[in-house]
Amino acid sequence: MEQILQTWIQLFSDPITVIKAGGYMLIALLVFGESGVLIGIFFPGDSLLFAAGLLAAGDFLSFGPLVLLVVVAAILGDSVGYWFGTHVGPALFRREDSRFFKQEYLKRTEQFYQKYGGRALILARFVPIVRTLAPILAGVGSMEYRQFISYNAIGGLLWGSGVVSLGFFLGNVIPNSDRYILPLTLAVVVVSFIPILINFFRSERTEQT
Repeated sequence: MEQILQTWIQLFSDPITVIKAGGYMLIALLVFGESGVLIGIFFPGDSLLFAAGLLAAGDFLSFGPLVLLVVVAAILGDSVGYWFGTHVGPALFRREDSRFFKQEYLKRTEQFYQKYGGRALILARFVPIVRTLAPILAGVGSMEYRQFISYNAIGGLLWGSGVVSLGFFLGNVIPNSDRYILPLTLAVVVVSFIPILINFFRSERTEQT
């Protein structure tokens, strides 16, 4: 358990080292897990892909296969999330809060989904926590699978290729970018959480008025 916790902490603080140790397989598993498995809420998807892009710029990973792997893993992960929502999802709305699960996550994701409709599956890809719950709620809401898979594929392609390409681009533009991996990945994490913070403060203002 202690070893798992240490690996988890290192994944956030030093994703490069973790990726070098786990390679393509670890990247695929983490992307798949964050896209459709509830525990994936705690996976650092954006910083992971950004760091992987930096490594591709340094020729440690191959850019083309990396993007393909990420996109496929993201689409498959969302599909599993949809299946989970279809078969098990309704029970989530009756589940009590715990250390790893809170009803508030579902409520905020549901509001996000109601506001943007099918587009939420695309937009959610770029919002931590929401991207894990959005496909599950699509299944809970009995969204037609043909419609779901279209938005799922577009979102997976834009997110997977976009974030990896950003890391790859900056890795090629910034000299010795490996020296700045920690601040760069932290910046990506902060930016990815901005939509959540904006939504939170808007909700607080709405409740007060």
